Formats: sequence, C-alpha cells, structure tokens
Amino acid sequence: MFEKLIARYCQMLSRLMAASLAVMVVLVFTNVVLRYALNSGIAVSEELSRWLFVWLTFMGGIVALHERAHLGTDILVSRLSVGGKKICLGLGHLLMLFVCWLLFKGALDQVKINWEASSAAMEVSMGIFYGCGLVFAVSGAVILLLDFWRLITGQMNSDELVGIRESEEQSHSDT
Repeated sequence: MFEKLIARYCQMLSRLMAASLAVMVVLVFTNVVLRYALNSGIAVSEELSRWLFVWLTFMGGIVALHERAHLGTDILVSRLSVGGKKICLGLGHLLMLFVCWLLFKGALDQVKINWEASSAAMEVSMGIFYGCGLVFAVSGAVILLLDFWRLITGQMNSDELVGIRESEEQSHSDT
C-alpha cells in the first residue's frame, strides 16, 4: 500500500520536474532573446529559474532515492554474506535517516528565519525557497523508513540488499 503511494508520489514529482525544466528553458531562452533583440528582459526570469532549479534538484533526489539511482560503489558490500549485506544496508539507512533529520532541522530553521524576508524580484517569502529541504527530508525519511522496515521484517529480496544498481552504460557494454 505505502509502496504504491510512494510510487505515485514519485510519478507526480517526475511530472513536476519536467514542467519545471520546461518553464526554466522557456524563461531563460525568452530572456536571452529579449536581452539581445530588444535590450530588455523579464525581471523575475533569473530568480524563478534559480528557484525552479533548486526545487528540481531536491525533487530529483527524492525520485532517485526511491529508485535507488544514486551513485555508489559496492566493491566491499557485494562480497559480504547476506547477513553482512543486511547489516551494512541497515546501518546505511540509519545514517541516511540521521542526515534527513539534520537536513530537516537545518531547513526548518532557515524557513523560520527567512519567512518574513521576501525575494528580490518575485517578492515572495524566501521561506518557500528553503522549503525544498523540508520536502526532501520528510519524503526521504518516509522512503528510507519503508525500506528499513522491509529490511528488518525480511520482506527485502537478496538482490535489493546492495543499495546501488549498475549504470545503464555498463549494463549495455556487458551484452
């Protein structure tokens, strides 16, 4: 049940990332054309593009965490027994949960500090800018807790115990 909900959430984030990227391309391209052709520009273009890029990065981090698509190395873990792999994965998840907590606390502090401050061009709360850290920390923690629960209850397959997957380039060159 939770897995399907998280999968839908990640699909929604993927669509938001695509829309954000499209808006960024249109804004930046239009601004460049306006600057060179008419010696003017869109005032909010640079700031909105920067905000969208930061939010896009954090949303991409959530999707990558769910799909286990982050970069990693398995030179040590792949040689361990199943029990060793479980211990390493569990420790890794606990450390990542701690990092999620640190990110949540830091982002929450930044949101509180900057809530009354407004951005230069868009004149909206800077707390929204720092809110992406809160969204990532909470979403990441939920994904990690679900995976950790699957690990400790024995619902995780042995091929899922190594927390990375091969790159597409390497898998294509092996064939």
